[in-house]
Amino acid sequence: MKAILLKDFGSTDNFILENNYAIPEPGDRDILIKIKATAFNPIDYQMRQGKTEKKRMHSPILGREFSGVIVKVGKLTQRFKVGDAVFAASGSMGSNGTYTEYISVPELLLVHKPEQLTFEEAAAIPSASLTALQCYNRLGIQFTDSVFITGAAGGVGMALVKILIAKGYQKIIATAGNQESKSQLLKAGLKEEQLIDYKTAHLSQVIINHNKGHLFNHCIDLVGDQMSLICAQVIATNGTYADVTALTTGQAREELFHKGAVLVNISNYAYSLEKNYGYYGDSLSKFMQLMSVLSLSPPAIKNIGLLSVETVKEAHQLLEDNQTKGRKLVMQIA
Repeated sequence: MKAILLKDFGSTDNFILENNYAIPEPGDRDILIKIKATAFNPIDYQMRQGKTEKKRMHSPILGREFSGVIVKVGKLTQRFKVGDAVFAASGSMGSNGTYTEYISVPELLLVHKPEQLTFEEAAAIPSASLTALQCYNRLGIQFTDSVFITGAAGGVGMALVKILIAKGYQKIIATAGNQESKSQLLKAGLKEEQLIDYKTAHLSQVIINHNKGHLFNHCIDLVGDQMSLICAQVIATNGTYADVTALTTGQAREELFHKGAVLVNISNYAYSLEKNYGYYGDSLSKFMQLMSVLSLSPPAIKNIGLLSVETVKEAHQLLEDNQTKGRKLVMQIA
């Protein structure tokens, strides 16, 4: 099969095309899928750069979510058949990553693709939705609570904003870096006065001013680094800080400690480490039910091309430069 391999950590020049990579053979409880589309996530370029996330690599083929059609089933599988259209967050649990034509994954990861969704739309849903749903479920946000979200126009942020607004939460302030990102968040239901350009001078004070001078009950940090410090500055005493990146700075951690903040680490890795594969399929099914009940729209996507080194390079660069502009980047697998 064709596959885009990462030959070494560093720049996008380390991606190469392999035309004869071995098609994986599914185990007894696994299913082999012909991939139709895959989406890109920040963890992809962080892995490529050799950062902490490289520890999650299990194959030289990156990519962690997909949609496709089943071509072979293991003898102990029960819920799917050849020809079924499915999608999943494969993470590090598949035979390889998703910048390729085939992947074998545990049956428990998979969910049937709804007919109304294209393969491209379905591929853009799993990873971000599972993270957003975990944020929502674990934080216990009350309707009177104020919520600050960094990087809200990314995949996780868009899914989370849609959930919160559909559920009736109103006290939300979020950052957006450009007009396109802002437009996507406005379409999702936020109002102009709820959005702040993260490049604004005296950002912490501006954020607090937008919350009527009050500190925030919850800060959901989807960016890390210097934004973790901003969160530490705007969070209330004993407020909840949701860390989705593991990129908090030393100064941020110190300030969060001084405020007695409750730290919630949002990590879907935890379930894969204990081989609780059912968590992923069950949670994705619950998110799809939520989409239906709350009439949530699928993510806005940007189809950036077919399986190729050039497409992968472009996607990584757009993510790294924070230029996705509120859209999930998707690659078609011909």
